[in-house]
Amino acid sequence: MTESLERSATGAILYDRSVISDITEAMFRADGWPHAEPVGGAAGSTGRGNTLYVGNVPRQFVLRHYLRGGVVGRFIRETYVWTGEDRSRSFVEWRLLAKITDMGLRVPRPAAARYCRTGLLYTADLITVRIPEVSPLSAYISARPRDAQFWQSIGAAIQQFHAGGVYHADMSAHNLQIDVQGKLWMLDFDRGRLLPPGLWQQKTLARLHRSLVKIKSLDPNVHFEPQNWEHLLEGYFSASRSA
Repeated sequence: MTESLERSATGAILYDRSVISDITEAMFRADGWPHAEPVGGAAGSTGRGNTLYVGNVPRQFVLRHYLRGGVVGRFIRETYVWTGEDRSRSFVEWRLLAKITDMGLRVPRPAAARYCRTGLLYTADLITVRIPEVSPLSAYISARPRDAQFWQSIGAAIQQFHAGGVYHADMSAHNLQIDVQGKLWMLDFDRGRLLPPGLWQQKTLARLHRSLVKIKSLDPNVHFEPQNWEHLLEGYFSASRSA
């Protein structure tokens, strides 16, 4: 994957010519595409109102406008403090996704990233290639119970990411997505990094466990039981030993 950079009056666009050969500022707006529709969020998830599916089948994209969350997001919704082009959130995530893609791990392929700067503040946007026919793990386990082999495969897939040093800042049951073959993909790598082995691996697993427990508490019909988590850990540690 190769980088191309185009500068604008207010910022710059980083993109991969093999994915989008002719990038324009308009592509970072809904009206710059022949088709655009909001990405629906699952119960209990947040932050989906800033994300659109754009373009037409067979090749669609996901356009995301970066928005702040938490307490700060109540007061400052979309702007970030400027600390340099290479540290802009969209450029950092684009380059991280490019590296993870080159590792052969299942993440969205980055297409284009943009920042628009006004003085000491900037806004940011990211375009990735849409992964066909995936659903959040939260929805996947709501449809019906999943067997031990499925949960073990999820654990083994997470271990592959961890073995590659891939840290996900919010590894929840909404950001883990399952395709039609039952394989795991990871989405939304804002604030993600590549790190050496460490305590962060256990912390991200604990974050996922809290997410699954919360989903179950919100909807008792969700098919997640303690033994499912045990099977996930079995797959994780089995993959770790065989790596």
